[in-house]
Amino acid sequence: MTAKKLSKTDFAALSEFRYQMRKFERFSEDVVQEQGITPLQYLLLLHIKGYPEREWATVGELAERLQARHHGVVALVTRCEAMGLVERRNSAIDRRRVEVHLLHKGETILAQLADQHRQQLLSLEGVFTIPKLP
Repeated sequence: MTAKKLSKTDFAALSEFRYQMRKFERFSEDVVQEQGITPLQYLLLLHIKGYPEREWATVGELAERLQARHHGVVALVTRCEAMGLVERRNSAIDRRRVEVHLLHKGETILAQLADQHRQQLLSLEGVFTIPKLP
């Protein structure tokens, strides 16, 4: 397969996109750490709350969302549990399945951070456009 030759404009658009994405990540790192949690802990909370059609997720589902290894997510959940952000619960339907739920403290921190992230994303609206490649 032959790659399409990209123009200077294409490279500039890709560069701007990556620059804005990195600025957003840096913003996120800073505001998350101000709340006393790590960026990965924030993402865990976000993925639990944002999991489609329910208010909890399994470790395997969180590993997929985080694009991380299962054992690493187990350790992350353990740390968040020790901080009072989440708790593990055995499923009422399948006792072999463990659900990870947000606790009040996790919900509170997540709500504050999600609002800040949303405002930051809204501030980026119209900053750059991604060109359609032929």
